[in-house]
Amino acid sequence: MGSSAGAGSGEFHVYRHLRRKEYARQKHIQEKSEKELLDEEFQQKIQEKRQTFEDKTAKKRAKRLKRKQKLKNKPKKVKTEGKEEEEESEDDSKSEDENSDKDEDNKEGNEELVC
Repeated sequence: MGSSAGAGSGEFHVYRHLRRKEYARQKHIQEKSEKELLDEEFQQKIQEKRQTFEDKTAKKRAKRLKRKQKLKNKPKKVKTEGKEEEEESEDDSKSEDENSDKDEDNKEGNEELVC
């Protein structure tokens, strides 16, 4: 009994070629999945770092605005007495102007009632 029942010697080369092709395909699929996994991890790291940076920036921005608001609301201190007197005289002149405007309004209102 010879080799007449089995595959011929030429078929081995076809089988070997298909086997190499299949191994290459599986290797390519495995490398692709590993690359995708690494890319996902990298993107996740970037997202986390970006989030922490934005949190820090927001915190610092809030602190800056709070400090700015505090300085804005803080009353100004006058160092010299001469400037204080000038400011008081300006305040007095403003209040006198307001009082004279009110008096004029009252006179106009009285004239309307008389007529």
